Amino acid sequence: MALDELARRISAPFKSQKTNATVAEGRLPAAGPRLILAKPNSFMNLSGGPVAALLRFYKLQPANVIVLHDELDIPFDTIKLKTGGGHGGHNGVRDIAAAIGSPDFIRVRIGIGRPPGRQPAADFVLKDFSGEERKTLPNLISDAADAVELVVGEGLTAAQLRFHTAQP
Repeated sequence: MALDELARRISAPFKSQKTNATVAEGRLPAAGPRLILAKPNSFMNLSGGPVAALLRFYKLQPANVIVLHDELDIPFDTIKLKTGGGHGGHNGVRDIAAAIGSPDFIRVRIGIGRPPGRQPAADFVLKDFSGEERKTLPNLISDAADAVELVVGEGLTAAQLRFHTAQP
């Protein structure tokens, strides 16, 4: 959803590509650096193959990658950013790091919170958002897209300062 918002902002439709992903390309702002937005066509847990293929196709390094992903360990409606580190149990992040040979890429972690009670995490991440969450979801999606824009335009530290600091 956040990638769809970014594609809307750069006025670029997603198109199929031979890297097993759909891709939208553009600049944000118009004179800014080129963005290649990609949605792997694989299951989330197997995102690494398409990401590695995209890096080879565009001749990019892992440091050029920004991965947006859901994060159970962050409360719903919260954005956190980091570069490198472990996968934190996220199988998609684990697969990407293994496939590209490095964990050193930026992560925009989109908080979805923990499952209630004893609900298995796998069931929780696949279910639809609650009615209450759907009210806030547009803001969360916009914030995730804003975080990517800030990383690209001003760097990771600037984005962390904005999203990791309590807002009044």
